[in-house]
Amino acid sequence: MGLLMMGNFIINTERLELFAADREMTEAGLSDYNKLSELLYAKIPDGWPPPLNDDDALRWFLEKIISNPLDRGWLMWHIILKDDGKGRRLAIGSCGFKGSPDENGIAETGYSVMENHHRRGFASEALEGLLKWAFGHENLKMVIAETFPGLEASKGVMLKNSFVFAGPGSEKGVVRFELTRERYFSR
Repeated sequence: MGLLMMGNFIINTERLELFAADREMTEAGLSDYNKLSELLYAKIPDGWPPPLNDDDALRWFLEKIISNPLDRGWLMWHIILKDDGKGRRLAIGSCGFKGSPDENGIAETGYSVMENHHRRGFASEALEGLLKWAFGHENLKMVIAETFPGLEASKGVMLKNSFVFAGPGSEKGVVRFELTRERYFSR
């Protein structure tokens, strides 16, 4: 599918372009990085995929995409650096949601950037773009995110995007942050 046909499945920020993954992109991420590179119009770097995006995670997303094709946009997005300093487009991470908002209007987000691109604001910028897209949907009332308490950079990404600490997460050892629709639009 060409760039012009993707419509609201591309998010542009100052330095980044986010592509909502479809079935073809996700399958390529499991088996063919050359094809993924062609689909994303970007170089796939050595060491790909980003942390926590192993084959099990990609298979989970693929199953979700196959069973819920209308959830595209509410699943994985690829983070592309528009210019790596050498005039090339470069895949640097992923972000997204675990599915469309639930019956209470809540969606859970996550993000991961290649380690050699940490501490440059890319995760914060990607999350900011993703939130703008997500809160453009009136059924979304809140976005939640969970992380480990010691991951200061991850917590920093959430705080920079106006999330507030909400206490223990859904699993032992993780903490939860929340961003309500009201807070998002009042910042």
